[in-house]
Formats: sequence, structure tokens, C-alpha cells
Amino acid sequence: MFTEIPNERPTTPLLDSVTNAADLRLLALDQLEQFNHELREYLIYSVGQSGGHFGAGLGVVELTTALHYVFDTPNDKLVWDVGHQAYPHKIITGRREQMPSIRSKEGPAAFPLRSESEYDTFGVGHSSTSISAAMGMSLGMRAMGNDHQAVAIIGDGAMTAGMAFEALNHAGHEKADMLVILNDNDMAISDNVGALNKYFTRLWSSPTYTSFREGSKKILQKSTTAWKFMRKTEEHMKAMIAPGILFEELGFNYYGPIDGHDTEELVHTLANLKKLPGPKFLHIVTKKGKGFALAEEQQIKYHALKKQHTNVPAGIAKQTYSNVFGNWLCDMAEVDERLMGITPAMREGSDMIRFSELYPKRYFDVAIAEQHAVTLAGGMACEGAKPVVAIYSTFLQRGYDQLIHDIALQNLDVMFAIDRAGLVGEDGPTHHGAYDYSFLRPIPNMVIMAPSNEDECRQMLYTGYQYQGPAAVRYPRGSGTGIEAQVQMQLLPIGKGIMRRERSIDANAKDGKSIAILAFGSCVNFALAAAEELAEQGIEISIADMRFVKPLDEVLVTELAQSHDRLICIEENAIMGGAGSAVLEYLSAEGIRIPCQLMGIPDRYIEHASPAEQLADVGIDQAAIVAKVMSYS
Repeated sequence: MFTEIPNERPTTPLLDSVTNAADLRLLALDQLEQFNHELREYLIYSVGQSGGHFGAGLGVVELTTALHYVFDTPNDKLVWDVGHQAYPHKIITGRREQMPSIRSKEGPAAFPLRSESEYDTFGVGHSSTSISAAMGMSLGMRAMGNDHQAVAIIGDGAMTAGMAFEALNHAGHEKADMLVILNDNDMAISDNVGALNKYFTRLWSSPTYTSFREGSKKILQKSTTAWKFMRKTEEHMKAMIAPGILFEELGFNYYGPIDGHDTEELVHTLANLKKLPGPKFLHIVTKKGKGFALAEEQQIKYHALKKQHTNVPAGIAKQTYSNVFGNWLCDMAEVDERLMGITPAMREGSDMIRFSELYPKRYFDVAIAEQHAVTLAGGMACEGAKPVVAIYSTFLQRGYDQLIHDIALQNLDVMFAIDRAGLVGEDGPTHHGAYDYSFLRPIPNMVIMAPSNEDECRQMLYTGYQYQGPAAVRYPRGSGTGIEAQVQMQLLPIGKGIMRRERSIDANAKDGKSIAILAFGSCVNFALAAAEELAEQGIEISIADMRFVKPLDEVLVTELAQSHDRLICIEENAIMGGAGSAVLEYLSAEGIRIPCQLMGIPDRYIEHASPAEQLADVGIDQAAIVAKVMSYS
């Protein structure tokens, strides 16, 4: 059991001898225990250097080794769900020495990435896609005359999403030649993991039993009554010691649960299952954080780590936007008993812990089921409740049809607190909230707000909550500006922006042209900082905090267009269809002719890096704004 994160790279001779999965398969079975010990120790060290997902990887060390040992990867396809589990996989498949720089601009991605390695068979960042993808690979290989196999590894949390069961249902119907492994990493090992269960799992997966079962099927199917009796007997035997009937009914042969930390048992079971045709389902039980004492005890806290060794001095802690939301939610619930809080498995990330403890009967964690979360809120609103859906921007994409069809079309009173908007840094393109302005704007009845500081966030949450219809407050990941959110809540006028800086009439003539920046959300602060820098050079510009993406403050846009020679719109969202596009649409409709430059996220995916590096990459930080204004002067 490891109890601390090492400062120095550990000595790992056996691990160092493995540069890819083929090397692993050269080891003897009795060497795998030592290999796993070294792999786990190196994983602890490397994540301590880089930061990143921690507990899930520690829980699948033995499984990852067994999979690459038994299957002919990369010819056989391993599909990891979500990707939190994939760090050991990356270490085994040629990226060991790069792991201390994972999630950095020059290092490996946080999740499996097809362009990074041939072993990364499917790119993933959102949950519950593995079974569909592995089934597609299985059917594709079948069509191409390829006899290699596909394996989906899915966590128990990801099994709560409807997409996983849609895929299971279809795979059973198609009799796809694939294996689904359910990594059940609940808080404790199931009572079903024991000698008797292990014996039956080996028996059911053995060639002898399979041959007997198929032979009996051919004989007994001549007698319908006899076959039904034998089939029911088999189901009842399995049900007594394994919770697999649901998967059997979906057309899978179910095996397990078995101990996911018993390497030898995993190897024997996987070797047996590899030989069996058709859809197979293996249930393993693991412990998240396995091998690191604190991660085993505090699984939520140690889901991910920050870098353990940095030279950055500690500063004054600023409140995060998630904190602002969490505090507002509790304050609002105290004065309005109609408030209901909904989250799709993001209680900690959305800062709903205190709310869940204070108001347990008004708190609903629907698990990884974003579509259900949205429609559930709609149903609540129909009965006079006031639901608040706390959801990450990138996850709201998965509930888009429900947002249109079930909420906005009926103009239901649902408030969306959209966290992690804009560029989110090291998690990369699967997690950027780069499109919500663009996909929310076309929806009738929607109100869309974007705060530029903590107090605006609190007041917008209150405003959206009081608005009679669907409303969204969209805020970024991480710390705010340091402005204190006022306790007193006040309604903001819908669709009205404010001026944060107005160009003085007697500005220095070296200015050349008068420029107004229409800034949305987090970009207001970049624009204000740029304005200060420009003022030192004698260049004055105006800054508008637009506050509302929809409805747009058309009066303010008109006034700025009439009093300035050029407009610049800046947002932390895709340029296509974003807030700047809304300004251009209005100017065009009104026949207002003025140069208007759009600054935002370009039409490409922004790869993993630090948030500052990403902002500089897309050109929406302070330096980029200064350079843009100077180019017009």
C-alpha cells in the first residue's frame, strides 16, 4: 500500500522493459504481480508530477495489464469509456516517459486520442460511448473479413446513461462478437466475490461448459418444453449468485462478478472469453484508488490530483464561479421552497454538496443522464416547481433535443446554470464549452446571460430564476475576478448591457479611429485590462459589458455604432453562430454600415494546454486585443 507521492521517479526495472503491449506479452504470468506493483507506483509518481485523473487509473491497473496480456492489441480493439481509466493503458502502450507531462501543451492528452497512438482505438471524453463504438468496430471487422475482437471497458457510473443500454440491446440483437467489461468500482467489494462465484464464473466461461451448453441447445430445442426448462434452470442458478439476468435478457452471456485486482483470475477468465463467439459481458469489482491509502479512503477527493510539486507561490484564494452558484442555490432555496436542484452526476464539480445536505428532498442527482435531467426539470416545472439544472456546457450538448422539444417549445420555467463555459484547459477539446452561445441562440424563448464577475453571476442567477420561461446563465471554469458577490439579490433588466469604459471626447488624436469593444462574459475583463494598457499609450477605447447574448441589447449596439468608427466583438465561444454573429445579424437587419471585427474561438478544435496558452492560441487574451486595436490605429 502506497501512502505518499514520491518526489523522485521510482525504480521500475520490469516496467521499463515494456515499451509496448507486445513486450508485456513476453512476460511470464508469475511476473505480472511485480509488473503491476511497478506500474501502480509509477502511475502515482507521474500523476503527482503532472496532475490529472488519479483514482480511476489506480483501480484498473490489474485489468489493464490482463487485457493487453491476453488480447492482441492493437489488432484487437480496447475501447475505454470516459478515459479517466486510461492512464495505465497509456503507460503500457509506449507513452511511459511522457506521462509526467500529460495534459500539458506538449504532452499526451488526458483521454484516449486516435491521433496519439494506434492503441487508442476511439477518442473519448464523455461517458457511455464505449459499447456503441466497440460494437461498431466489431460489425465493421465482420464486414471487412477481419477476425479480431473488440472490448469495451465501461465504469459502473457510465452504465447509468441510456446510450449504454441502447448499445447493449442492439449488440444482443446483432449477436456482435464483442466483450463488454463492467468495471464496478463501488465503495466496497461485492459479497458475490468469493470462491463459489469464482468457480462458477470459470465454469461458465470454460470451453467445456460452452460446448455442453451449445450441444444441449441443439438437442433440447427439438423439445420446446425441455429447452425452456433447462434455460430457466440456468438463469435461476446464475441469478442466485450473480446479478446478470438483465444482461442475459439483452442477449449477452453474463460472467462474474470477479475480483478485478486478481491478475491471474482476470487472465484466465479473459483467455476463456476470448475464445467464445457472440456478445459477452464480464462484471469485475475493483476499488477506485486501489493501492494508495488516501485515494481508497477518499475516493471523490482523489478522483483527480493537482500537481504536487510546483514553485508557484500561494496567492489569495478567489471564489470560483461554481462557489458563487453553490452559495446562491442555498440562499435561494432558503427563501423559496419551490426550488429543486438537479445535476447529472456533477454534485462536487457544480458545488452542490451543501445544497444536497441542507435540502436532500429537493436535490436530485440523476447520474450520467443529461437528457433525463433536462426533461425531468420540464416535468417539475409543469407542476409549479422551480427547477434549476446545474450542468457543464459540454454536457448540455447531450441534452440538446430535450432542451428544444421538452423545455423551450413549451416555454417551461426552467433555469440552467451552465458551468465550465469557454476553454477549460488541460482536459482539452472534449470538455471545452465552446458552442453554447451558438446552440442556445437559435432556440425561441431562451434568455442567455454571461457574467463578467462574481457579483454579476449571482445577480444573473437570481434574474434567470425569476424569469418566467427557460433561462441560462453561462459562466467559466475556475476562479473569478476577486470581486465580492453581494448578498442582496437584485433583478437585472432583461436584455440590457452596461458601459464599463467610455472613450473620452478629447482623447489623444494619435488614436486614429474610435473603437468600441462589445465584450461578452469572461472577455470583459480581458478587454478592460487591454484598455488600461492602451490608455498608457494614449489610445482610448470604449468597453461595453453586453451581459445578455439573447435578447441582445440592440439599443446599446446602435448607440455604439453611431458614436464610433469601428466595433470589435469578443467572446469565449465559437465565432460561428456566437454572440458576435448576433451583433452582425442585427446590424445587417437594420442596415447599419460599420466595420465590425469578431474575436472568438476559430473553426477548429483547441487542443489541451493551460487556459492561458489556449486563450493566446485563439487570440482572445489581453495581448491579442491590444494588438487588434493597434492594427487599426
